[in-house]
Amino acid sequence: MSTTPNPKNRKRNKTHGFLVRSKTPGGKNVLKNRRRKGRASIAV
Repeated sequence: MSTTPNPKNRKRNKTHGFLVRSKTPGGKNVLKNRRRKGRASIAV
């Protein structure tokens, strides 16, 4: 049995961060849609 999750901010940003999203076409779509919807935070 594994322990409870131990979140790490570095991993979080490396996977879901703004710079990562900006690099791929799909990620750019995500940012565009979140901007259009008026999200408080566009990425992590």
